[in-house]
Amino acid sequence: MIVAILQARTGSTRLPGKVLLPILGEPMIARQIERLRRSRRIDRLLVATSNSAEDDPLAGLCARIGIPCYRGDLEDVLDRFYRAAIANGARHIVRLTGDCPLADPVEIDRLVEFYLEGGFDYASNCLEPSLPDGLDAEIFSFSTLARTWSEAHLASEREHVTLYITKHPEQFHIGSLRTELDRSHMRWTVDEPEDLEFVRRVFEALYPQNPAFGSKEVLQLLAAKPELTRINAKYRRNEGLERSLRKERSDEIKFTPSAACPREPR
Repeated sequence: MIVAILQARTGSTRLPGKVLLPILGEPMIARQIERLRRSRRIDRLLVATSNSAEDDPLAGLCARIGIPCYRGDLEDVLDRFYRAAIANGARHIVRLTGDCPLADPVEIDRLVEFYLEGGFDYASNCLEPSLPDGLDAEIFSFSTLARTWSEAHLASEREHVTLYITKHPEQFHIGSLRTELDRSHMRWTVDEPEDLEFVRRVFEALYPQNPAFGSKEVLQLLAAKPELTRINAKYRRNEGLERSLRKERSDEIKFTPSAACPREPR
């Protein structure tokens, strides 16, 4: 069972409530889910959000569009993933984030195939980025997640689900998938108001004629209208992770995983 867990919450310091902000009349995360449902290799898709009251509207949206929603710890996102995986019988987990409305199911399926064929514990298309920021995906086995859940204790490792894995390549068989052309300088994710403006412009240009448009069509649009790439060009990749690591170095906060350990799925 390959389960894709879409990590999302409404709290955001740079763009509050961003996952629920509209793109062509539908919440951003609903547009992303619409795209993810076209994956051929994902057996089950669900949203993992927090049990905070501020995320009640997100859970309500999931119910409206018929997508399962698992709710867990607000800060310990690793624990949230672990328990969501158990609750859904996952043998392999695809990790996605809810700020990527241009997510491409073709690239996700490509990563899944790469991971399975290579027999990896963990594989990613963003360890050595070559795709636009916003097409990131990771996949790992349940046993890898369980080990990470048990051994990761730093605050950054609990907030960023796969950080412990990538920090310990000697413990895991890790695969890094790259494309021939490097487009990692392109920014298709949504963290800032300018990012949302960029994505809205892309949807407005492509969705009415082809709701199933992919990365190829986006690249063709940007080649024809290069001014669109300048809307959010000033922002850099992985600012959230950098912020977490800086905070950790300053206060050395640690988490301890809960002792109540659900059984591994069979």
